[in-house]
Amino acid sequence: MWIYEKKLQYPVKIKTPNPAAAKIIITQLGGPDGELNAAMRYLNQRYSMPLDVAKGALTDIGTEELAHLEMIGAIVYQLTRNLTPAQIKAAGFDAYFVDHTTGVYPQAAAGFPQTSANLQVKGDPITDLMENLAAEQKARTTYDNILRLMDDPDVCDPIKFLREREIVHFQRFGEREQSR
Repeated sequence: MWIYEKKLQYPVKIKTPNPAAAKIIITQLGGPDGELNAAMRYLNQRYSMPLDVAKGALTDIGTEELAHLEMIGAIVYQLTRNLTPAQIKAAGFDAYFVDHTTGVYPQAAAGFPQTSANLQVKGDPITDLMENLAAEQKARTTYDNILRLMDDPDVCDPIKFLREREIVHFQRFGEREQSR
């Protein structure tokens, strides 16, 4: 059972829309190393996890990934709100716009939609925990890449927060792997 507090885990207050940035950041919504796949991976791995402490970590981190999904959705929405047709075309956001208008749709930066084929669940505690360590590092690298391409502090601030949480998750999974 969860208690849902209707606010983001970290505030997102982007003043300047930027559809080109949204095209990049959307990968953390529905890309292979994004928050949706992480949440689904961890919340499904917990069913076959025999170690209670690891099952608890999978539940905690999996639900936190859902909160990160909300943050990415808010970032993408704020970056694409109130766009003019000229802004959409100039940013190369027109293909996305044709399919989704400015709805927040889970896809990778390369444009392919989110797929559960990216999920890894083996049912073996060592394999799953090692997969999660790698997944957190891949997500951190993706956030690093996003930060290399962004210069808007309103965008960079929540992205830095999310990047730091990937490091914390990596540490928690490492602690669980060592305690098995």
